[in-house]
Amino acid sequence: GVKLLLHGLCSNTTVKSLDLRGNNLRTMGAEALGKLLRQNKSIRSLILEWNSLGVWEEGFSFFCQGLGANNFLQRLDLRNNQINHHGAGELAMALKRNASLQELDLRWNNIGLLGGRALLNCLHSNKTLKRLELAGNNVPSDILKAVEQAMDHNQDRQTILSETQNRACVLSKEILNLKDEKTKQFLDLMDTIDKQREEIARSGRISAGRVSQLQEALNEQHSIMNSLKAKLQMTEAALALSEQKVHNLGELLSAMKQEQASMAERHFAELQQQKQEGADREGKLFRDLSACNEKNLLLRNQVDELEKKCKVQQDQLFQLKQDLTNTTAELKLRAVQAEEHLEMEKRRLKQNLEDMELLRLKEVDHMTQHMEASERSMQDRVQRLEAIRIALEEELSQVKAAALTERGRTEEELIKARNQARLDEQQRLEHLEEKLRLMTESRDEAQNCCLKQKQMVSEAQAKANQLSLHTDGLRRQIEELQQNLNSKEQEKVTEVNKVKVELQEQIGHLQAERTAQEGLREKIAALERQLKVLSSNHREALLDKEGEISVLLEKLRMREADISRMREEEAQRANLLQNAIMAYVQGSPLRTHSSRK
Repeated sequence: GVKLLLHGLCSNTTVKSLDLRGNNLRTMGAEALGKLLRQNKSIRSLILEWNSLGVWEEGFSFFCQGLGANNFLQRLDLRNNQINHHGAGELAMALKRNASLQELDLRWNNIGLLGGRALLNCLHSNKTLKRLELAGNNVPSDILKAVEQAMDHNQDRQTILSETQNRACVLSKEILNLKDEKTKQFLDLMDTIDKQREEIARSGRISAGRVSQLQEALNEQHSIMNSLKAKLQMTEAALALSEQKVHNLGELLSAMKQEQASMAERHFAELQQQKQEGADREGKLFRDLSACNEKNLLLRNQVDELEKKCKVQQDQLFQLKQDLTNTTAELKLRAVQAEEHLEMEKRRLKQNLEDMELLRLKEVDHMTQHMEASERSMQDRVQRLEAIRIALEEELSQVKAAALTERGRTEEELIKARNQARLDEQQRLEHLEEKLRLMTESRDEAQNCCLKQKQMVSEAQAKANQLSLHTDGLRRQIEELQQNLNSKEQEKVTEVNKVKVELQEQIGHLQAERTAQEGLREKIAALERQLKVLSSNHREALLDKEGEISVLLEKLRMREADISRMREEEAQRANLLQNAIMAYVQGSPLRTHSSRK
């Protein structure tokens, strides 16, 4: 029955204590117990009192072999089992190999002197046994005292080992805590560095976006300035054309004046000749009065026709004046429109410059705040900034490439805008040439009318030579016409002078606007210089930050070297402590006592 029970307990993992006292176990039971001790790993306490196991030497030796192979049993009770000195020797061999048994009760057996010596000798190699009971075994008192000293020594050793194990556990826990703290600190540093890198990348993207915005604003300002230059050139060309027209009209007026003066002189000379001829021909005229009276009627009709023609010419001159006034009004309107457009462009340029100045100030404030914050954070958090610098350099190279591409694109747009402006100028020149052609045609028509008038005046002079009586009336009419023409010429001269004065004023305004535009150009150049200075300052700040990063990396390396040195010192201290414990164990009283024996 014991064999079956112990066979079932071989694979059991829950039973911790087994009590088999007073069961009269024999050889088979002892062998089964040896097998159980070999295979079972859960039993910590085994009570075998009153079983007479020492009588069966073979079974007890098998039991002792199983005990030597077991490393889990802590308490063994073998009281009243008739164990002699042979069984004690077997137990001593088993105890030399056993490393887990702490309590062994051998009271009321028959161990004797030999068995006590064997057990005492095995205690030199067994360091785990704390309690060994040998009462009632006929063992001498000196052996019992030596056994007690060995037990005390083992107990001291166990306490020291437990203390060292506790200290080792505490140290290992502290080391693990330090490792955890270091890992946490390292992870925190990694997180902070990642955050710093993200912040730097974000700031780099923001700065790149702002640089692109500033570049776009500068390109827009350049395009606006180019458009203003083109408009100024167009207005200057229009003014030059208007001046040419005014000069041509003045030349026409001077030519008309010269022609009228020459005509008046010729008329005066012809009238004097006619007076002389009239004095000579008075007789003939008196005779021809009757015929002349009839001719006078015809001449009156002709004079009426001439007056009608003069009225028609006056109407034509009035239309020419109206055309001149219309052209001057158109020029004035164009000048006013150009002034308004220039005023609007000035306002827009001023607004753009103010906006750019505000943006620049805000950006400078933001950059200063960001640089201060980055300086504070850089002093506390440092690692992997070399990789960040490389990434920033790559981003800067990308930004430079993007800026170069943007510059090329803007240059292409400028070329397109210049071509478009040239086309617009060519169209305007064609339009103005068409107007000039029309004006020349109207001038040719006026000259043709003047020629016709001259022809008609010559015919009238020929007829006036025949009609001396009506010459005085015609002379008066001519004088009146001359007075009217002089008054009209004076009005034309005053109007032309007014137009010249207005054009000069417009030219002065345009020159003032040109000076203002030059001032704006200077301001733009100053802003560009300021941008260059800011970019150079930013680069210097980046270089300073890189130097600080290198210094902080060197500090980090020094700290890592200190940590490794501290670890080595801790390891040396642990080795020194272990050596001290071993020296203490080797220099214990039991060791000295055994050496004396």
